[in-house]
Amino acid sequence: MLRKNRPAFAIGEEPSGKIKGNDIELYLDVERPYPPMLRRPPYPESAETRKEIEKNINELLEMDVIRKIGHNEVVEITTPVLITWHYGKSRLCGCFRALNNYTKADRYPIPRIPHALDKLAKAK
Repeated sequence: MLRKNRPAFAIGEEPSGKIKGNDIELYLDVERPYPPMLRRPPYPESAETRKEIEKNINELLEMDVIRKIGHNEVVEITTPVLITWHYGKSRLCGCFRALNNYTKADRYPIPRIPHALDKLAKAK
């Protein structure tokens, strides 16, 4: 079963697996235009860090983890932050701290085990 569903798992250096249909929905208590606390400019970065951020963004685009937005779409709720480990590898993260004050709580974020098993029983 694991070999058959290999694309769903991240192994080794891969940043993430590809599981479709489990998108996260985020509900906000605020409407557009967003308050100034959410509309933050990117943090100042060196040219080297900026290149690494662009590289990470391109990798995420290739894996269909993120998508490009149109010129008329406004997405201003995160600031990209590059996290670099001591051995030189890096990962792109989003700084969502300002968003926490405007997010509606999800009372049941993790599925219960019996519900998950019921769904797996019907899987192909």
